[in-house]
Amino acid sequence: MSLITLEGMEFSGHHGCSQEEQTIGTRFIVDFSFESDTSLAEKSDELADTINYQSVYALIREEMEQPSHLLEHIARRILNRVCSEYPRIEFAEVTVSKLNPQLGGKTDCVSITLSTED
Repeated sequence: MSLITLEGMEFSGHHGCSQEEQTIGTRFIVDFSFESDTSLAEKSDELADTINYQSVYALIREEMEQPSHLLEHIARRILNRVCSEYPRIEFAEVTVSKLNPQLGGKTDCVSITLSTED
């Protein structure tokens, strides 16, 4: 079993409950890790024998383009979409972070982490 991680994917999005966040948008960071059996690809050196992480990135980008109110909703959509497209994924975890959230004070980010075990 192998762990593949896409770290620090940065997106602009119109996610949030405030009108300002929905109109102007803000920046988000997404980290996505998944476990899959890569033993065939390790021997064959063929992309068809593994999960193409470029395609995983494209799915995550598509989900980040869909406006949502809550980080929880975004994270669950990402997990559901990627895992439904790639049933060979045995475990996945996603962290979605909103940079500079409007909390009334200096905060780098607010994040949620969900996994397929949740």
